[in-house]
Amino acid sequence: MDYEYEINKWWVSNGEMLIEYADAIIFLLFLIAVLYIFIFSLASLKKMKNKYPPARKKYRFVVLFPAYQEDAVIINSVCSFMEQDYPSYMYELIVIADKMQERTMQTLKALPSITVLEVQYAQSTKTNALRLAMDYLSTKEEKCDMVVIMDADNIVNSSFLNKLNDAYYSGCLAIQTHRVAKNRNTNTAVLDAVSEEINNSIFRSGHTRLGFSSALIGSGMAFDYDWLRQYIYKAAHVGVDKQLEAMLLSQNIYIEFLEDVYTYDEKIQKKGQFYEQRRRWIATQFTNLFSGLWKLPRAFFSGNWDYCDKLLQWMMPPRVILLGFLIIFSFITTWYDWTLSFKWWGITFVLIFSFFMAIPDYLVDKRFRKAIFSLPILFLLMFFNLFRLRGANKEFIHTAHSDHSSDTN
Repeated sequence: MDYEYEINKWWVSNGEMLIEYADAIIFLLFLIAVLYIFIFSLASLKKMKNKYPPARKKYRFVVLFPAYQEDAVIINSVCSFMEQDYPSYMYELIVIADKMQERTMQTLKALPSITVLEVQYAQSTKTNALRLAMDYLSTKEEKCDMVVIMDADNIVNSSFLNKLNDAYYSGCLAIQTHRVAKNRNTNTAVLDAVSEEINNSIFRSGHTRLGFSSALIGSGMAFDYDWLRQYIYKAAHVGVDKQLEAMLLSQNIYIEFLEDVYTYDEKIQKKGQFYEQRRRWIATQFTNLFSGLWKLPRAFFSGNWDYCDKLLQWMMPPRVILLGFLIIFSFITTWYDWTLSFKWWGITFVLIFSFFMAIPDYLVDKRFRKAIFSLPILFLLMFFNLFRLRGANKEFIHTAHSDHSSDTN
């Protein structure tokens, strides 16, 4: 009883101070994440300049479409890409068709200037598909200069390859185009489209305006052929874009973001798909973080700020989680001691303001105002994902696409 009495006495004397210390430490961690988002959101508002003049040379491109059970969208995507205003003899389209229907295969093979690599993988992953395509390209006498990686549902404008050619001529070895939504037909799709553009503002346009590399996003990407041929075989089977990104940054290779070159991508339409996709993304983020931390001291002392920034980026929680926990802490501190809550409400509003700076005006409409009420549900889904990460970075999770996703505005 004396022991319990002493503990209670010590807590009465020191408990309040410990709570204040804990509050200050937790607040500092959240503050770092919020300031990071605010700074790059603000930088994204800077007016973009035309970076690359027309090239004096036409380079040869190979465009890869990994397609796993994508019968509903792949034909439309490749037919759309064939409308480039780039010389047709200077680019080749390759579809890596995995478990596709025979009718789709026949249609693809009948299209001019398209190579179809038919596979039946026991483990179907984008990495396997890309490796197969690189194996095929290495057997050809005519070498390409740059490899473009698309998703099976992606649509691009006719100037796509010309603008990539201008950037490659000016020395860009790795390029991310501006991926935007081609559908906003459900609340989940609307919020996914908004999330995509927030990412574009913070991790791509904001970064490149301050001299940092753009983040890669999985499709609408282009790489120097010789570099990709060497490093695609070093990537694991899930999260290939983030692994290629880490390899590029560790070598001090700058990743450019072409803000005026659009890749139209189908957004997640159902909450269940959102849940599974984000589970894989979070698991991949943490895996890449832990595998890359050992390189941090060397990157720091060698001045490789791009790589240091990437590790810091991977340390931060997903934005929905960040916003949700800030609101929760704000209410808790208001209930416990309202004098502690001012700073929490302050950074909560800074974060919300940062998000609105990062969202393009065209997305702030009736659909967005209606969809925003679904945020609490998405927060809960993301929160539960934190307890289901084990093995998620090793799973292949296929997101089915539809042929009725052209509801853009």
